[in-house]
Amino acid sequence: MQKIAIVCVSNDLATDQRVHKTCLTLQKCGYHVTEIGRLLPESQPLSRAYRTLRKKLYFRHGPLFYAELNLRFFIYLMYAKVDLIFSNDLDTLLAAFLASKLRKKRLIYDTHEYYTETPELVSRPRTQAIWKAIENFIFPKLTDIITVNGSIAKLYNERFNKYLHVSRNIPLTYNPEKIKSREELGLPVDKRIIIIQGTGINVDRGAEEACLAMQYLDNRILLIIGSGDAIPTLHKIVEEQNLEQKVFFKNKLPFADLPQYTMNSDLGMAIDKDTNLNYHFALPNKLFDFIHSGIPVLSSELPELKKIINQYDIGYYINNHNPKHIAEIITNIFYNVERYNTVKQHTKNAKKELCWETEENVLLGIINGQTT
Repeated sequence: MQKIAIVCVSNDLATDQRVHKTCLTLQKCGYHVTEIGRLLPESQPLSRAYRTLRKKLYFRHGPLFYAELNLRFFIYLMYAKVDLIFSNDLDTLLAAFLASKLRKKRLIYDTHEYYTETPELVSRPRTQAIWKAIENFIFPKLTDIITVNGSIAKLYNERFNKYLHVSRNIPLTYNPEKIKSREELGLPVDKRIIIIQGTGINVDRGAEEACLAMQYLDNRILLIIGSGDAIPTLHKIVEEQNLEQKVFFKNKLPFADLPQYTMNSDLGMAIDKDTNLNYHFALPNKLFDFIHSGIPVLSSELPELKKIINQYDIGYYINNHNPKHIAEIITNIFYNVERYNTVKQHTKNAKKELCWETEENVLLGIINGQTT
């Protein structure tokens, strides 16, 4: 009889590359997979090689949302046929843990970030204390734990004396039959394109300063694709500074479509601020998306980002988040054409090594119980 895995995530599944790859890997290991998440009014249609289930929730934000999400997931997990529960991030862990214990089913936990130190929680100590209490209660009881980089694994190891496997959020090798032209995508053909992308375009990730930097740049556009709590502020900045011809917005795209825009860009931005532990040790998947799209990276000097950028010589750094400074760095990047072309060439070498086809071996070993 085929084994059954249920994969839990709190988003609407449409743009989550990491969890999609997890589901595909589970299939390779012989599991029949169901991925469960939430349904939003703006959710895009899904077509996957595995079963998906998106629950329409009454609440969309705040503590009642998380309570309803975990209650709905818990009820589903208690009655569904399942052999393995795969929980993604702390906001699904309570339901997954309780169901796994009551039903004596295997649980794998994948924490995509240092959740309790995100800026959304650091700024709300009472809410942060609740999530820390949940984490403190469950984490010591877990056996199979995954995270996205060595720094976060070390933090959890020091806190809980638990071993964490590291599986970086590296994309599948993307070789489209056709790369669309800028004209087909509605992008300017005669200007350098700088791109910010992702579903976490939030406060303190440098997007506000990137928009303001466009005041000092000519023949450049900033393309912002995705979602996050900073997006309304970014629209306001663009309107107030009359930057509508320099900053373009697109809503989040399915991960099959996004690379077309990234590949048509000239520079990717990953300029998170060092304002909290989660951002300090972040290794965002957009870095690997830029590598696989063959474009250099402009980054802040955060440790996990620097490890990759320095190892492969694939990018540049800002020293601070002053918009004029950011504009000066961008100007210098494109002025030194020889250096830019060298860095761009290095992304091809990095892509060969930093691919999911290699990184997946970590996850395969964990699922099959072949790692320690």
